[in-house]
Amino acid sequence: MEVTAAQRYTNGGPGAEPVAPSFPAAFQATVARLGKGTAVVEGDRKLSWEELRAQARAVAGGLASLGVGKGDTVTMMLSNRLEFFPIDIGAASLGAIPFSIYQTASPEQIAYVCSDAGAKVAFVETRFLETFMKAREDLPEIEKLIVLDGEGGDMTYEELLAIDPDFDDEAAAGGVGLDDTLTLIYTSGTTGPPKGVELTQRNLLALVSSIDHLIEFPEQGAKVISWLPAAHIAERAAHYYLPMTKGVEVDVCDDPRTIIEFLPTVRPTWFFAVPRVWEKLKAGLETMLAGLPDEQREPAQQGLEAAIAKVRAEQAGEEVPDEVAAAAAEMEEEMFGNLRARLGLDQLIAVNV
Repeated sequence: MEVTAAQRYTNGGPGAEPVAPSFPAAFQATVARLGKGTAVVEGDRKLSWEELRAQARAVAGGLASLGVGKGDTVTMMLSNRLEFFPIDIGAASLGAIPFSIYQTASPEQIAYVCSDAGAKVAFVETRFLETFMKAREDLPEIEKLIVLDGEGGDMTYEELLAIDPDFDDEAAAGGVGLDDTLTLIYTSGTTGPPKGVELTQRNLLALVSSIDHLIEFPEQGAKVISWLPAAHIAERAAHYYLPMTKGVEVDVCDDPRTIIEFLPTVRPTWFFAVPRVWEKLKAGLETMLAGLPDEQREPAQQGLEAAIAKVRAEQAGEEVPDEVAAAAAEMEEEMFGNLRARLGLDQLIAVNV
């Protein structure tokens, strides 16, 4: 019986051993494979895989010195930024349970989810510190507040990193198993108080490996963009767990409102976007077509319709008529290829909506 990639990751299948016993172990294997290759980029800041592990190791050492261990919860209220990766990996390496808070959360919402999760340590960006401090008045469970980009908590991020930078992260990760909780994702709370959904190491490694039959990433050079909130499973799965285990470079867009302008600077291999982004791209294309002179607009519209007809036939498993295929190919050469390059979508091997 053939064992699938998902079964290997989840210890399923007859006699199969998991490729990685945990997410931290899978990450460490990626580092061993890619070493000095680029792992995370934010503007002019960059971390190689080795540098990312070193910073995550220091986070783990600092947290361990604060008494954080397996099963303890650690919360983060951060924008999309480079430090999210070593913080989350460092906490996960201890078997702790890191989870994110929406940047727009009110003090009442922050207090509720942190209390419900029993958060022991919080990482907060300076821009959210005032809001978080209002919530902390009702959070005696939080023993340490670590501040990024400034002061105002119990210690700075840099102070945490300096505590034990040589911590044995490999030994710590060895104590983490597939059935241990990896993170919490809180529901929106539309039908009552938000509920923390516990996702295990097995859950997320299975999710990551389940795309193996859908997307074949190149061994090197693949890129994704981190731009959705880390409090949502879409961001964590697509732009964190997947690249950290597959060895895909993550480029950080710190303002999701600029994602369309950000795309050409990265030219990602895989782009995961919400419907609204695709609607904006579609609206821009329609506006461009409408602005063409008549002698250009009509053939362009016909070529677009042919391309749509070609895709629909292919998806239905039907033969594409020769004239439709020819019209679509002409449109691809004359317009679509250049358009994708301008949008930064010309290196894509897959998209998700």
